[in-house]
Amino acid sequence: MADEKQVIRYDEDSIRSLDWREHIRLRPGMYIGKLGDGSAADDGIYVLIKEVIDNCIDEYTMGYGKHIDLSIEGKSVRVRDYGRGIPLGKVVDVVSKINTGAKYDSKAFQKSVGLNGVGTKAVNALSNYFKVTAYRDGKEKTAEFEKGVLIKEHKEAATKEPNGTEVYFTPDDSVFRNFHYIYEYLENQIWNYCYLNAGLAINFNGKKYVSKNGLLDLLQRKTNPDELRYPIIHLKGEDIEVALSHNNDYGEDIFSFVNGQYTTQGGTHQQAFREAYIKVVRDFFKKDYDASDIRTSIVAAVSVRVQEPVFESQTKTKLGSQTVFEGGPSMKNFVLEFLAKELDNFLHRNPTTADALKKRIEQNERERKELAGIKKLANERAKKANLHNRKLRDCRVHLNDELPAKNKEAFIALQNESTIFITEGDSASGSITKSRNVDTQAVFSLRGKPLNCFGETKKVVYQNEEFNLLQHALNIEEGLEGLRYNNIVIATDADVDGMHIRLLIMTFFLQFFPDLVKKGHVSILQTPLFRVRNKQETIYCYDEAEKQAAIKKLGNKPEITRFKGLGEISPEEFGKFIGPDMRKDPVILEQGDHIQSLLEYYMGKNTIERQEFIIGNLRVELDLVEER
Repeated sequence: MADEKQVIRYDEDSIRSLDWREHIRLRPGMYIGKLGDGSAADDGIYVLIKEVIDNCIDEYTMGYGKHIDLSIEGKSVRVRDYGRGIPLGKVVDVVSKINTGAKYDSKAFQKSVGLNGVGTKAVNALSNYFKVTAYRDGKEKTAEFEKGVLIKEHKEAATKEPNGTEVYFTPDDSVFRNFHYIYEYLENQIWNYCYLNAGLAINFNGKKYVSKNGLLDLLQRKTNPDELRYPIIHLKGEDIEVALSHNNDYGEDIFSFVNGQYTTQGGTHQQAFREAYIKVVRDFFKKDYDASDIRTSIVAAVSVRVQEPVFESQTKTKLGSQTVFEGGPSMKNFVLEFLAKELDNFLHRNPTTADALKKRIEQNERERKELAGIKKLANERAKKANLHNRKLRDCRVHLNDELPAKNKEAFIALQNESTIFITEGDSASGSITKSRNVDTQAVFSLRGKPLNCFGETKKVVYQNEEFNLLQHALNIEEGLEGLRYNNIVIATDADVDGMHIRLLIMTFFLQFFPDLVKKGHVSILQTPLFRVRNKQETIYCYDEAEKQAAIKKLGNKPEITRFKGLGEISPEEFGKFIGPDMRKDPVILEQGDHIQSLLEYYMGKNTIERQEFIIGNLRVELDLVEER
């Protein structure tokens, strides 16, 4: 039987080397993280823009070019800086040869955002069309590419344009399927660049963004001054800047940056800040406060400049560097020495602020102790409930404890995809459960409408069975470090009751776990309102306009079905709506939105203003639902 076995050739001819372009296109996730369709802030299309702007920021940091122009028209992006411009003889190499760039010379780019020479090459390889033009000392040089392949290299020509570099690209829609830009994400990205580079002006589609006071401006825009327990503390030193205060929100809100890069997943600098802040506060008040009492309700921003930073991925969302520069202090000691001097001095000079901080800590301490007994009983109920009911249909990534040990990279990738659908009722949860991807998608079924928890204390989270079980399913009782699902998708019917349930769930998150929303973990599932079909084709439509377009396309009086609820959609059909092309609307807090003010307006006592808002913003979809 041995000669019947399939023979797999393994010789010199079976070994293949991919060129830079092929490798990026074959494994884009290695270079830009997840692909996505633009509905999440860390989707690939935003990383492409960031990679280009990062180079502009490096020029500004080196003292060249005080403003950047960014424009988006349709799906195409244009970025123009006014730095020194790419050396004309290297324009093609810089954007098409891997590991080519000036950032390997640490003298030229001591504290650059990126050091591996990959960024613009990835943008080039993952774009349908990519054009780069360098302007330098009265001359210009242009090169054009399609999916990383050079299609035209222009000769050098005279120009009157000021020095700098211009990049124009259109992401490849075969890689980024059905993508769209959400401008709130882009504005957040732009503001972060401005906060970290005070004085830099970025012009985005005709609007100018600039910050004069760095991280102080960031916290002022992220917080409501009426809800801060004391004025923002703003401290600056060589290669480090910190701003902090406490508010009335639950949770811990820390924005961390390295060399102008927003590290959404933190890293050594953020952990060093958390530990150093606790030590300095304990030492100042000469009392061993519980760490959670010190950090609860903190809102802070910390930025460090590091020589040749080491990140844990190409997308630079988590810092791994242990030192500030080679042979220098550890990150932990660097941050601790700064806060031990500057924060301690500030608190001594500002006794009113110090007193307000102490009162906030002691309030947290009282609330924690009051909850201790309730939490113990609630945790016991949660364990019992998980054993005896099926509210949570978990996914395999969390059921298979051996996977992390076997393949850490695969586990991290699955965790990034992990999703929990929060739905109401057995019929809806049943359809999703039968059609989901059991490896990465879980389902949590609510029973009836949740409680409107606006204005309630955290005690209600433990006393209300639904809320208690939900926080345990998410594993967020002690903060986001243990969050089990990267994506939390609220899946309710597209009718009045469904939207009310949606609001009540969002109120729960915003009231007690605001970081889930601030960090972009929460979204709303879109499911089709209509099915339009004939014998040859079926089209699912998400609004009236899509329905009319489908009717026009199919003609001859096609069959039209209006889905009244999620439970009416068969599991076979539902699988099409929660797969790779799943449509969802992210829950976004815009600049200037403050949680307690929002909740008071939408979920507090009825006001004339809210009634007028509702009347003036009735959606067509709701009218259609009521008619049927």
